[in-house]
Amino acid sequence: MKRWTTALACALALGLVPAALAQEEVGRVETLPPVGDHWVWVNDLLLAHSLLFDGDSGEVLGSIDAFSSISPKPPLYSEARGEFYSVEIDYSRGLRGVRTDFVTIHDARTLEVKGEIVFPTRAAESATSIAYTALLDGDRFLAVFSQFPNAAVAILDLAERRFVGDVPLAGCAGIYPVAERRFLSLCGDGTVLQVGLDAEGRVQSTLSSEAFFEAVEDPAMLAGVRLGSRWLFTSFTGKVFDVEGTAEPPVVSEWSLVDEAQAGDGWRPGGKQHMALHRAEGLLYVVFHQGKASTHKDPGREIWVFDLESRERTARLSVPNLTAAFLGQTLGVEDGGFLDWLLGALLPDEGAHSIAVTQDASPLLFARNASMGVVAVLDARSGDHLRDLTEVGLVGNRLEVLR
Repeated sequence: MKRWTTALACALALGLVPAALAQEEVGRVETLPPVGDHWVWVNDLLLAHSLLFDGDSGEVLGSIDAFSSISPKPPLYSEARGEFYSVEIDYSRGLRGVRTDFVTIHDARTLEVKGEIVFPTRAAESATSIAYTALLDGDRFLAVFSQFPNAAVAILDLAERRFVGDVPLAGCAGIYPVAERRFLSLCGDGTVLQVGLDAEGRVQSTLSSEAFFEAVEDPAMLAGVRLGSRWLFTSFTGKVFDVEGTAEPPVVSEWSLVDEAQAGDGWRPGGKQHMALHRAEGLLYVVFHQGKASTHKDPGREIWVFDLESRERTARLSVPNLTAAFLGQTLGVEDGGFLDWLLGALLPDEGAHSIAVTQDASPLLFARNASMGVVAVLDARSGDHLRDLTEVGLVGNRLEVLR
């Protein structure tokens, strides 16, 4: 302690540490206010954590680390239990040795650790890990997708804090909840698998839909959006697959986001997390770009808005220049000033990979580029650029609103 105190005193004398920081109380636990409508998780692949932002103020409210995770999955929020759940992995020798997979349980007000649930299967990871973890309706069962040694879903009982068992998913991937004990998974044969659990969380039934997409020519993307018991997915070319998940077996209807002329001009959806849905208004937001086949991961400079009832496009929103915003914040450029305008005019506009929309009556639309340490906050109705979330890290591809 004496050595640390001496070092701090020297740093203060040299002006390296602000006096206010030196006087700050150590060990104090802050408490978050009740969850806001505009709160969003933003992941950072470099530091392997998720940051909780208030979209109105742009301030960081807290963070949760994803220990030894390649692609940190945003924490899952249970309003009923007042908890966050973070899926993590640990190796006994740092980056090697015996592997342990577990879910850390955090208090939703303090983010303190309340407990953990260890499970024997290995949590899968990908560039985005979208649909790799999910809370089933009712917030009792948490599901974690695994790819090794076999594709499966680990079911965890949050009420009893224990591992229940595995659901085999040969040839399928992703977890899409549709009820308290029922979820879907997309399969490589062009179908969707419906899994039903019993009251204890063990497999009770499995049903497959008819094939509805071509897995080689025009696959369905894993980044779907939910509307009640329905899930909507898009194909690489812009087809929409609307899956009714509680029908036995699941029923699928199809329509297209692009007409013949737009398809001829190369318009197609793309990105990492390319869709968002405002459930109450029935508005589907999709990131679009112009490109050739196999550009489904490319970012887009436009966000198209579709009315689900009419299946018509109602708006085209522009993604702000995130390259300019990122460099501007790095250089300390004042928002709205001449230099800010100059950066926007000179620097290439790369577009957004990921979007998310809040569910309230005055919704915000968040947009981010996976390679830029900034998230744009837009008015979801007008598309006006309201502000940016800064200090989000250097690399990340996920956004998750809490409600």
